Amino acid sequence: MTPIVVMGASGAGKTTVARALAARLGVPFADADDLHPPASVAAMRAGRPLTDTDRWPWLRDVAAVLAARDVVVACSSLKRAHRDVLREAGDVAFAHLDVAADELRRRVAARTGHFMPAALVDGQLAALEPLGPGEHGITIAAATVDAAVDAIAAWARQ
Repeated sequence: MTPIVVMGASGAGKTTVARALAARLGVPFADADDLHPPASVAAMRAGRPLTDTDRWPWLRDVAAVLAARDVVVACSSLKRAHRDVLREAGDVAFAHLDVAADELRRRVAARTGHFMPAALVDGQLAALEPLGPGEHGITIAAATVDAAVDAIAAWARQ
């Protein structure tokens, strides 16, 4: 199986969809958030967005997980350059969860226990580069987790 990265801005449902997709496909799940170094988590908790310089080592750690194959990973992968680092692991497929900005803000504001504040959502949306030509991926604007998992699983089986 080609490793799949479920990508999108904070609040898009990456972790929920990726976990359900991994279960459906019978492969391991990994959350890139768990790989952030403590300094990056502290910065985001304080409302400071990460720079690409902050992200490069983290993305290399995520690529190492992808290199293990047969895995579904939840990772923002906002920019093509970020996805390029992940593709250093080999062929990687991306499933972009496309969610309206107002809904992202609502979801992030409502959740508890996560280090990402709602104040950083607009910055993520500004940085987001949709999948482009030559990128192995699909964009999903599904209303439910099950619908997103169904669409991604069907696409992955093609």
